[in-house]
Amino acid sequence: MTAGVCGAALAAALTAPVQAAEPAPAQAAGPAAARGSGHGTAPHWRPSASGTDVRFRGLSAVSRDTAWLAGSKGTVLRTSDGGANWRNVSPPGAAGLEFRDIEAFDGRRAVVLAIGEGEASRVLRTEDGGATWTESFRNTDAKAFYDCLTFFDRRHGLAMSDPVDGRFRILSTSDGGRSWKVLPSSGMPAAQEGEAGFAASGQCLVSSGSRDVWLATGGAARARVLHSADRGLTWRAADTPIPAGDPARGVFALAFRDRAHGIAVGGDYRADQASPRASAVSGDAGRTWRPSAVPPPAYRSGVAWLPGSRTTALAVGPTGTDLTRDGGRTWRTVDTGSYDTVDCAPDRGCWASGEKGRVARLER
Repeated sequence: MTAGVCGAALAAALTAPVQAAEPAPAQAAGPAAARGSGHGTAPHWRPSASGTDVRFRGLSAVSRDTAWLAGSKGTVLRTSDGGANWRNVSPPGAAGLEFRDIEAFDGRRAVVLAIGEGEASRVLRTEDGGATWTESFRNTDAKAFYDCLTFFDRRHGLAMSDPVDGRFRILSTSDGGRSWKVLPSSGMPAAQEGEAGFAASGQCLVSSGSRDVWLATGGAARARVLHSADRGLTWRAADTPIPAGDPARGVFALAFRDRAHGIAVGGDYRADQASPRASAVSGDAGRTWRPSAVPPPAYRSGVAWLPGSRTTALAVGPTGTDLTRDGGRTWRTVDTGSYDTVDCAPDRGCWASGEKGRVARLER
């Protein structure tokens, strides 16, 4: 690393892509105590084999039926039938790339980000469901290391790099990812010493609406969230209460349900280190952040609001999934399976993915 969820039973376990494979044993849903508490049935995942053992930190939920995964060894998978079948649509010759983020517009068009120093950071795009891919950006600056992508709409999007010459670098596209340009750095605040983004879940750069975008940081004295209201031209930084002060600590993921209300999650990704105050909330577009009264019990790398809900969100990490029903103020663990990222589509189709090929869908 450079770093309404009243669920009934889940659908049948996902099957392997392209070729038949023995399904992995389904992990038990969250503990029985996680269901109830006066809120109805709590959400839970039912993971199964994806046909590969790569780690999927990139995830884009298009709908309950369609989702894209991006992971290590240059792997991209796509489903169009709710996970009953997964298709391997990895770009040819990409086995040496580390995909950490993917943004899909539908079942045919998607943009994927490979991370790494220098030319290892690349952007590829497909318009035919992954049958063919075009490389639209390759980083040639040895000091840059790209972490995350986000799109405001089908045309306008941004990608972010760790600081170059003391400031985070922002790439911009206005043609759906077919071409990219580096934005001026004059509107970007100076980075702290050691500050960087975490390419852990594709959620260190997120947007809401047509112009607002937020960038999450860690690794420095203070974990910060930077906000831009003009598609990345100018930024304002705000400190968060999530602990930092170490290269392994900070804000790992953000989610905004509108331009004002956001949740930040993170902590310390090392398994032997505690992660107190692993979440924070904002009600003013990220200008100020306050700690959750009852945060997740451990490091969390991904977070997503349930579409249509003003109060319900999910956070995921290597040790479990947590649910909030009060906008991020309090959380309770509802599943102990390992996931790196979570994403929800407008039709409330929520997906999660992570290590060892794990992928699951949450159903009503």
